[in-house]
Amino acid sequence: MNAFQRSKNRLVIVSNRLPIALEKDSAGCWRAEPGSGGLVTAIAPVLRDRGGLWIGWPGTTETEEMDLKALLHEAVKGSGYTFEPVPLTEEEVGNYYYGFANEILWPLFHDLQTRCNFDPAYWRVFQDVNRKFANVIFRSIDRDDYIWVHDYHLIGVGRELREFGVTYQIGYFLHIPFPPLDLFLKLPWRFQVLKALLAYDMVGFQTQRDEDNFVQCIRAMLKNVSVRSEGQFVTAEVNDREVRIGNFPISIDFDEFAVTAESLEVGQRVAEIQTNLGSDSNRRTILLGVDRLDYTKGILERLAAFGNALERFPRLREKISLVQIIVPSRVNIPKYRDLKLEIERMVGEINGKYAQTGWVPIHYIFRSVDRTELIALYRAADIALITPLKDGMNLVAKEYCAANVTENGVLIMSEFAGAAVQLREEALLVNPYDVEGVAETIATAVDMPIAERRRRMQALRQKVRKFDIYWWVDSYLNAVFARDLKTFPPFEGYVPGENALLLQA
Repeated sequence: MNAFQRSKNRLVIVSNRLPIALEKDSAGCWRAEPGSGGLVTAIAPVLRDRGGLWIGWPGTTETEEMDLKALLHEAVKGSGYTFEPVPLTEEEVGNYYYGFANEILWPLFHDLQTRCNFDPAYWRVFQDVNRKFANVIFRSIDRDDYIWVHDYHLIGVGRELREFGVTYQIGYFLHIPFPPLDLFLKLPWRFQVLKALLAYDMVGFQTQRDEDNFVQCIRAMLKNVSVRSEGQFVTAEVNDREVRIGNFPISIDFDEFAVTAESLEVGQRVAEIQTNLGSDSNRRTILLGVDRLDYTKGILERLAAFGNALERFPRLREKISLVQIIVPSRVNIPKYRDLKLEIERMVGEINGKYAQTGWVPIHYIFRSVDRTELIALYRAADIALITPLKDGMNLVAKEYCAANVTENGVLIMSEFAGAAVQLREEALLVNPYDVEGVAETIATAVDMPIAERRRRMQALRQKVRKFDIYWWVDSYLNAVFARDLKTFPPFEGYVPGENALLLQA
């Protein structure tokens, strides 16, 4: 029995969105579908066992007419836990979510400060919405609850709860990167954000690099806060309170992906994909990219690298095909529409230049794909191209490894993805800005002997299997409730000061 299980605390999860999808059916009636994904998969059993609570925005505005309570009750029927919605107005969604969260924090924390729009109105509404979340939490909790707040949208919730007089434990986990000091200093509300994070009792990050960046900001900006190391953790003393700081790389439900990949339905679809993308004489090498439409994903740079590979290595022509899936996101925002148009322009240019009868270099899919199709594509792909300009973790890389049950795939990964810290020894790491370097790595992956492919993929799958989503939940919650952090067992591969990605010539 671990420390959290002994504690008997109820778990209260707080996230920007509730894990549901609200949509209208053909008759115009609203319905709620239970959410999916790694976070839901991992936390739902804990909530079920303890009668937990999930608090978040349901994804609709107050102007839309529906019986929200009834819809949420139906969505969690039989789950053993409940939902509590945080209603938001259209103005709040515009300034808090699309504004401060996604026009300031998102680009700044991804090292793209030139894309920031530091509108003061965004900050005011961001605070108001975080206070609204805190108010709903305050009305819904008991003293023995453990409150776990998630991601950059809700940085200020802990501070607001302290203003309400909440003294018991509140934890926080940041799913995106935390920027280095020189970038964080550009945020006009840098002191407020840093102090808001220190209102929590536990602050978790994806990687050692993110943790180090945060600690560096504390040391440089808050002279009245002392910081000390305790094993693999850091403790900050803030106004007679101790704040634990650590890194916990998030993961996936490995077994669920692997079992689904072995299913007959997926196997049949894999054969169809390989046949459709192949040729009469020899099956082509399939490269796969799966991304949400976002400028941090390095899609334009990836397309440029693929075109460069076709230009510089003519032997690859008609031998490889890139399947690029882009899931629509924020398409009502002009910058995202412009990105979509530029992606489509580049795809058309490369296909127009290199396509031959019976062969199209890039198969471009702009839509969501269902789970069976996605896992079939993971399993069919010989090479995964995961090349974000910056990513907190990137679970696509881990999903690809879990679904690669034949253990002959190759993972090409950006060195700026959080997952590169764990997977660097077996993946082929690239700088996504280095177009020629990525092109050369694509050629290397295509030519890699099957024995080396299998050695690498077997090791990758072992890591993802061992450090899965359940390990992530346990490691975070155990660190929260551990009495002595100095004796807390580190995860495999942890070396103090060396868990960040080390680049070598």
